[in-house]
Amino acid sequence: MLIWALVYWCFDARLGRRVGVAYFMAAWLNVFLLAGNLRAITLVAGILAFGYYLLNNTLQNMEQRGITTGFGFLSNEAGFGILQSLIPYDETYTYGRTFVVGLLNTLLVAALGIFFATFIGFFVGVARLSHNWLVAKLATVYIETFRNIPLLLQILFWYFAMLPLLPHPRQSVNLGDAFFLNSRGFYMPAPVFESAFLWVLAAIIIAIIAVVILVRWAHKRQERTGQPFHTFWASLAILVALPLIAYVATGMPLSWNLPELKGFNFRGGMTIIPELAALLLALSIYTASFIAEIVRSGIQAVSHGQTEAAYALGLRPGKTLQLVIIPQAMRVIIPQLTSQYLNLTKNSSLAAAVGYPDLVAVFAGTTLNQTGQAVEIIFMTMMVYLTISLLISLFMNWYNKKMALVER
Repeated sequence: MLIWALVYWCFDARLGRRVGVAYFMAAWLNVFLLAGNLRAITLVAGILAFGYYLLNNTLQNMEQRGITTGFGFLSNEAGFGILQSLIPYDETYTYGRTFVVGLLNTLLVAALGIFFATFIGFFVGVARLSHNWLVAKLATVYIETFRNIPLLLQILFWYFAMLPLLPHPRQSVNLGDAFFLNSRGFYMPAPVFESAFLWVLAAIIIAIIAVVILVRWAHKRQERTGQPFHTFWASLAILVALPLIAYVATGMPLSWNLPELKGFNFRGGMTIIPELAALLLALSIYTASFIAEIVRSGIQAVSHGQTEAAYALGLRPGKTLQLVIIPQAMRVIIPQLTSQYLNLTKNSSLAAAVGYPDLVAVFAGTTLNQTGQAVEIIFMTMMVYLTISLLISLFMNWYNKKMALVER
């Protein structure tokens, strides 16, 4: 009864807009009461009361200072440009649009960083265990160098020390009159899709599904008969032939917009801006040094007897690593790999140091300065990173269960 009285006192009738929250709190307290966990009830009640105090105090202080609250500012015109946008954007769009642009740029950096860091990390981790002395030492030097230099310094190094050394646009490095590299970025052809390209996209999806079915059938066949079926060339043929047939049959609904030098810079095509390049290089190389150590420890966690048994069966070192060592090492690698993916995603917020327009720079930076809606903007930014991290954790936990060794 004391708990119920506390809840009623905290949410007095004069605070009518918070009555719904009071009922919500009371429902949870009732659950704990039914469970008979008085200690948990007291803890939760204290946390909720403290949270209410902070919220109420913040709202009162903001009201006294004339600071408006709410998310209505998202529909106001932004009035500023953004260096890179994956969707159409200009100064006339709203602050809500800037949030989406910043979110997409953040997801782009996180996805590319995870891909490149994983590829480099696995390669370097295996190389460190190489019997070749030079390869092993080079991998060791790479790991010990890049993981012991702060990430922010690496980002600044690539952006201010290395990328400015590239030539000016008129002296760009020309690769086949389609790709151009200079100090202002890497320019490449941009695809131009027609409406009929949807059929090609559907063919690609069907081809991927067919490859998955083929691989599963091959595994079941090998478990049943002991005879392997090499799926690489068959899968490659499906992935290439089916979309190619759809592409030709629909009249080749894809063209390319090539970059051209006009004046003092290139126009057209796609551009990887220096800010993105510096951030991506630093994130990938830095995180890869930790992933390499994770891969090395995972491989060494597998008993050496497994390797000897594979050699005794006539398997070559490459096949032994692929079919015997790596599958068993993954149970050690994946949990630690999850932490590195989360760190990379959160470290992408350092993009503001070089002016890359990620969520922190665009929304929690420029938008916050213009609107003054600090509470709402910081809350939305925190919720975005929390959501992304939880989704990565959920996926990696699912993948970890899928890769777990099953005893028969």
